[in-house]
Amino acid sequence: MVARVKTIAFNGIDVLDIDVQVQISSGVVVYKIVGLPDKAVGESQERVRSALTALGLALPAKRITVNLAPADVLKEGSHFDLPIAVGMLIAMGALPADALDGYTVVGELALDGQIAAVAGVLPAAMAAVGEGRRGIVCPAACGGEAAWAGDLDVLAPRSLIALVNHFKGTQVLRPPEPALADDESRYPDLADIKGQETAKRALEIAAAGGHNLLMIGPPGSGKSMLAARLPGILPPLDATEALEVSMIHSVAGMLDNGRITRRRPFRDPHHSASLPAMVGGGMRARPGEASLAHLGVLFLDELPEFNRQTLEALRQPVESGRAVVARANHHVTYPARFQLVAAMNPCRCGHLDDPALACSRAPRCAREYQTRISGPMFDRIDLHVDVPAVSAADLSLPPPREGSAGVARRIAAARAVQKARYAGQGIRTNAEADGDLLEAAAALDAAGRTLLTEAAEKLRLSARGYHRVLRVARTLADMDGNNGNGADGAGARRAAAPVGRLHIAEALSYRRIAPGAG
Repeated sequence: MVARVKTIAFNGIDVLDIDVQVQISSGVVVYKIVGLPDKAVGESQERVRSALTALGLALPAKRITVNLAPADVLKEGSHFDLPIAVGMLIAMGALPADALDGYTVVGELALDGQIAAVAGVLPAAMAAVGEGRRGIVCPAACGGEAAWAGDLDVLAPRSLIALVNHFKGTQVLRPPEPALADDESRYPDLADIKGQETAKRALEIAAAGGHNLLMIGPPGSGKSMLAARLPGILPPLDATEALEVSMIHSVAGMLDNGRITRRRPFRDPHHSASLPAMVGGGMRARPGEASLAHLGVLFLDELPEFNRQTLEALRQPVESGRAVVARANHHVTYPARFQLVAAMNPCRCGHLDDPALACSRAPRCAREYQTRISGPMFDRIDLHVDVPAVSAADLSLPPPREGSAGVARRIAAARAVQKARYAGQGIRTNAEADGDLLEAAAALDAAGRTLLTEAAEKLRLSARGYHRVLRVARTLADMDGNNGNGADGAGARRAAAPVGRLHIAEALSYRRIAPGAG
């Protein structure tokens, strides 16, 4: 008899069905796993053997063959331990042959039979629902994320013996509850920042429309402080977005005890990050920072210090919202619809505009430093803003009256207008609009079109730059078109009005790049 248990393999966040086949037959005593297993799967032999010993069972002195079908798909990860062990128990007669019919089984075994957490339980559960399967068996530590999949029988045992007892009827496994992370941690407040009104305005525009933002200024001017306060003014993820983000984090093994979060991701990798760490890759083609920031913010501090090749690899995800990892044995696509926020000094010493502090090579050093960022990369950033040094007079002023809470309400209202506008279009914000959809959404009045046409010729804007100005102008009109009370009918009608000359003028002001930029 061949015992069969269903499990999964991953191709990015996509799930592939794997059939674990266990056969115990007469012949030379051997225990072999076939079907293109990696080293972690091969080592499961000893974990399964020890876990069965903990149950008081010994492997029979026969020929044991475990086949992982289809045989031409590489099997990676430790989550094959539990389905192999369950298949072994069925083949040995310790479990009924139909006990696991309709279930997807994932989990790693400890030597004492405990079931350890594994990555990817949420997408495995979602795939099981999509295929109409009966349920999923997963580690207890991952039961909270599997429960979010919906109409699915979730069995989340802590040990192999608990699973066996459940199917024998001597123990009942309680269905796990959907787990939500505690998101009550406080964000830094915009009221902490004195001065920098232009930069605050640009930050609000970027947050309202999901636009990319570059801040250029000397050391200590508040660029990193501004970026750190961006998560506090962004609206939380809705239920669909939270599951979408959590699917990626689940595959990366980053869900804390299986709890999903409503907070938008904020990733701030160090400038020494490698290309695979940024866009994804490695031995198992794991998601990189670009994908981990999906529907959130990717903050790159000291932008020119990043490796040139790494920055250029971000150009495609910034434009398409996807990170494609192509290797000899992998071709994986991860979602990567992130908002890029970057900060940089105007030159290596950082004091280009202060003759008393600037180095002797200014302004040539500024041109050399800023040309580390390619023109196409600059062109993909919607808002360029100077962040000058803060004066002592500004620092002595009392804190601003408006903090993050007031700004967040305006941003939530603008986002609600965009959500209503693009409903059913597969996009969420103005930053994602393109083609005919953008032309319809950002309809210009006569004065606005004349200004944009003249500016495009004088500033020599590329087609990409032209459309990014339109997107920013659409966001500015949305911010002017609502009264902060949400996207009611009147607010939606006002936001749908033609984009005006003032909106185009302000959007064009943010296309300016710091002096000497290439």
